[in-house]
Amino acid sequence: MSDLQEEGKNAINSPMCPAPVEVHPEDSLLEENEERTVIDPTSRDDPRFKELVKVLIDWINDVLVEERIIVKQLEEDLYDGQVLQKLLEKLADCKLNVAEVTQSEIGQKQKLQTVLEAVQELLRPHSRPLQWTVDLIHGKNLVAILHLLVALAMHFRAPIHLPEHVSVQVVVVRKREGLLHSSHVTEELTTTTEMMMGRFERDAFDTLFDHAPDKLSVVKKSLITFVNKHLNKLNLEVTELETQFADGVYLVLLMGLLEDYFVPLHNFYLTPDSFDQKVHNVSFAFELMLDGGLKKPKARPEDVVNLDLKSTLRVLYNLFTKYKHLE
Repeated sequence: MSDLQEEGKNAINSPMCPAPVEVHPEDSLLEENEERTVIDPTSRDDPRFKELVKVLIDWINDVLVEERIIVKQLEEDLYDGQVLQKLLEKLADCKLNVAEVTQSEIGQKQKLQTVLEAVQELLRPHSRPLQWTVDLIHGKNLVAILHLLVALAMHFRAPIHLPEHVSVQVVVVRKREGLLHSSHVTEELTTTTEMMMGRFERDAFDTLFDHAPDKLSVVKKSLITFVNKHLNKLNLEVTELETQFADGVYLVLLMGLLEDYFVPLHNFYLTPDSFDQKVHNVSFAFELMLDGGLKKPKARPEDVVNLDLKSTLRVLYNLFTKYKHLE
């Protein structure tokens, strides 16, 4: 039989065949009709998946820095509800009515139940089906934990940049008639920044990025010329739009030049060295824009700080349309 025929035969028969995936010891302990899910190893090695995990771990550690909690591995550190409780209390500025430390499985699950009910209460307006349960989180199901954390990051507009379009292949192993069967399911963990963090209407910049990347360089060149015409008065020069506006300093100075006033140095950080200081600067620049009669920028300060080019271009184009004839 040719390889192609063999492949075709396997493809037809495989849904009914016992699992060809590596069998874990715990799979053989499954009860009849019970199932277990595991992330496909190739998905675990995907750079964007790894980045998502790292971004979320760094975010949790930033939020909980005063609690002296350091998360190293999501499924091992979050399954018992302790870290999730602290995270939610900090983000929502609330106090949950749960026992502080619980060693027993029942106690841990009760704590998780309370935390997840509070999460559901917060997310209710979005009415998306929840992709996590007490049993999944306590069972150290990384996909469920990631779904939960992404939902929290979106709801609280976390100052982080989630990698876009992250999906994972999940292997579902089920026991039927004493045999293990497996199937693959694709789980989408993130979509686009706009959809996740800010439900803005699409604009010309979306079209530009999606359909006319060649024209992007023309727009960037025009904006660089525009900002340098004014920043040159302070002997400042911009060559890279995505990086040189990320700390907010040039944005603040540019607003002062465009509106012809001196911005007091105590209002912003001239040499910001932390994420929060940069966000403060960009937010302050946005306030100056509103004071100048401009519309609220269609971008988040966090996205500008996170070197999101589309957000930076939107902010600068907003200035360009109002001040392009200014000498």
